[in-house]
Amino acid sequence: MNFDALETWHREGFEQLTAFRDPRSGARGVLALHSTQLGPAFGGIRRWSYPDLGAAARDALRLARAMTYKCALADLPAGGGKVVLLDTPGVALPAQYEHVGDLVERLNGRYFAGPDVGAGEAELAAVRRRTRWVTDPGPDGPGELSAATATGVVHGIEAALEFLDGAADWPRRTIVVQGLGEVGARVAAQLRERGVRVLAADVDAVRAERVAAELGLELIDPAAQLDTPCDVFAPCALGGILHDVTLVRARCRVLAGSANNVLAAPEHGDRLHARGVLFVPDIAISSGALIRGATFALSGARTPLEQIGERVAAVVRNVLASAAARGEPPVRFAEREAQRRVELAGAVR
Repeated sequence: MNFDALETWHREGFEQLTAFRDPRSGARGVLALHSTQLGPAFGGIRRWSYPDLGAAARDALRLARAMTYKCALADLPAGGGKVVLLDTPGVALPAQYEHVGDLVERLNGRYFAGPDVGAGEAELAAVRRRTRWVTDPGPDGPGELSAATATGVVHGIEAALEFLDGAADWPRRTIVVQGLGEVGARVAAQLRERGVRVLAADVDAVRAERVAAELGLELIDPAAQLDTPCDVFAPCALGGILHDVTLVRARCRVLAGSANNVLAAPEHGDRLHARGVLFVPDIAISSGALIRGATFALSGARTPLEQIGERVAAVVRNVLASAAARGEPPVRFAEREAQRRVELAGAVR
């Protein structure tokens, strides 16, 4: 782990940053807990091809902090954490996830693990062999999480369009959906049900063709997705897509999707705002799975999808209206308000 990640951990007040290596399975990764001031930390397990442990640590820190902020804005009594694994060729995957389960178990409820890229039903089942502090993807669990995220995103987009134009007016909208995975395909499906013209792109050409045929989508070249004129650009793949090079290419009025950490840095939100692009912060719009999963883990209640959508829309409306009243980019207000709520909870405790 490099000093850059350690400096971030110290400067931003993270509670825990643990690098781990398991000689038995070959697992290598990082566990980050941002805050448990509001309640136990929630966050998924991500397996990805990181170039090194330092890059994995930086991603874990950003993702854990985003989870805390999502919880704060959604008024959930919970905080944020994350496990990231280096996707190393030849590593025994079931044993790798069992090792993660051992790590989670030792935290004794401070962190509740869930799905993410590289951690689906089979991987979570391996984690569950070692700990109870993990989402159950089966019928005894909280319900389908990808659908919850997608529903929240669509309701959040609706709130953003109403904020700009007074009405969503779905049939006259063109929306570009980036990524047709578990969440992106569901976002596209819900938009099509509302009569939206959906343009879509995915780096997996086979998956793109299949989903497009099923839903009646118009496929576009992934290399041209940001350059395509549209009402809304919905990033539903991995984060970090908006940076110095790509930012100027966006030709949408609204930028809102399910991806976490869409902005490479907060100042890119400032630049979108200056260009007149309404960026809906991911910490406000992509919390549907968190709402469903955390509510079930803490209370045993299964939250209906429509209720999740309405809750996310309320968060988005509040963020956009409050930021506009202050004349600032929505991402700046959202992060400051989330941090204020976390600090307030800490002062009360």
